[in-house]
Amino acid sequence: MKTLRLILGDQLNRQHSWFQTVQSDTYYLFVEVRQETDYVRHHAQKVLGIFAAMRQFAEELKTQGHQVIYLPILKTVANHQLTFWLDRTLQDYQCDTFEYIEPDEYRLDQQLHKFCQTLTIRHQVFNAEHFLTTRSEVAELFQGQKKWLMETFYRKMRVHWNMLITGDKKPIGDKWNYDAENRKPYKGQPPEPADHRASQDLSAIWREIEAAEIKTFGTPAEQAYRWPTSRIAALKDLDHFITYRLPYFGDFQDALTLHAWRLFHSFLSFALNTKMLHPLEVVERAEAAYHSGHAPLTAVEGFIRQILGWREYIRGVYWSQMPGYDLQNFLSNTRDLPTWFWTGETRMQCLSVTIKQSLEHAYAHHIQRLMITGNFALLAGLNPHQVHQWYLGIYIDAFEWVELPNTLGMSQFADGGLLATKPYVSSAAYINKMSDYCKTCQYDVKTKIGANACPMNSLYWDFFDRHQEQLAKNPRIGMAYQTLKKMDPQDLVAIKNQAKINLSKINEL
Repeated sequence: MKTLRLILGDQLNRQHSWFQTVQSDTYYLFVEVRQETDYVRHHAQKVLGIFAAMRQFAEELKTQGHQVIYLPILKTVANHQLTFWLDRTLQDYQCDTFEYIEPDEYRLDQQLHKFCQTLTIRHQVFNAEHFLTTRSEVAELFQGQKKWLMETFYRKMRVHWNMLITGDKKPIGDKWNYDAENRKPYKGQPPEPADHRASQDLSAIWREIEAAEIKTFGTPAEQAYRWPTSRIAALKDLDHFITYRLPYFGDFQDALTLHAWRLFHSFLSFALNTKMLHPLEVVERAEAAYHSGHAPLTAVEGFIRQILGWREYIRGVYWSQMPGYDLQNFLSNTRDLPTWFWTGETRMQCLSVTIKQSLEHAYAHHIQRLMITGNFALLAGLNPHQVHQWYLGIYIDAFEWVELPNTLGMSQFADGGLLATKPYVSSAAYINKMSDYCKTCQYDVKTKIGANACPMNSLYWDFFDRHQEQLAKNPRIGMAYQTLKKMDPQDLVAIKNQAKINLSKINEL
């Protein structure tokens, strides 16, 4: 009896029970295939990182004595479909059983389910042994409710996992959430720690990617690649974050600055989403840092909330809403992405910095994604499906289960408020408060009208005016509509005209 087990590029979990016993009649299959590189155009560093991490993981399994079958990209160019290579490998190795781990993305889940229906041999699907909840747990918690508040889910998770909880099931510090205290602008102190990550030369893999004619964008950094491609490297990243960045993470997690692109963020999301790290080991390290006095409660709680709360919650939203969530468009936004979303060549400094950073590093932190690129996209009425595809492609940590609800729900309000309690939009005032971007921008942060006025300002008020029917009754944005009602009608007409001008020349902003 021979068994073939499939390992996908985001299933690099050394701790999975599959790998605890070496079996000579069990083969582990890794496939680099155009199906997975081409469903959207991806950042070069994303394709490079996943291929390199897959190859590293395969070598580690071989060293342990496991039977490994590896099909690199230049071996699979004859057919772009994963199932073709599954069929061929099952036949070539005369396997009697096919097994796979639950995929995290709906399209792969459906593809493998349908593939198994065509098999005449035994087949079985296994749990990923990674997430802290089931696919359906969030939906079961909120069954029958119109609003799915993450805070409700987060508190349940804190108690269940006994994370920052007292003996009587109350939060340490008597507060569940310190988000309001985690919004300080960065003034240069303390200095951003140096990037500790070792540089890797992945130029050989990059040449294969080019030879396979895979279309990517962004800077490949193939000769000085710095994202982790092994669990050992990911654990070093975790150590560095806990030691040097976590103590200040809370204060500056929302800050934006021209002078420090990483600040105190963890850079662990790629390792987590490819399963090189387990979420529980990450949050336990953070909790231990609090109990040892190394990091303050505000920082530790804010970090744990992102993983124990938001990450698991988002996954539950994804599986409850698929298929079809990617097609939602509550505000009927249809405008194409500006051309500068692919270059960063815009005079709006906040957007230029964020997009160019994303193209260079395949990374932007959550406020850059939500309140810079996402904010502009929503204010300008960009097509949310196009926005989703852009986010899914450009960020190294973007896998559909986590990216889609964050983009469609949290950022673009395309689900009508299932996930977010209000549209997350702002004028230039918020960006100016949280960053130093505006100080040297070509546009004037304080004006709404004129060629030099920051486009965010007119687009902000135009957004609320044109969406009154959908949004005016939302209690969380009542202040915006009160201000709109008090506005001089002629001023509002001028603002709307300015917004119209800005949108008509959106590629030139």
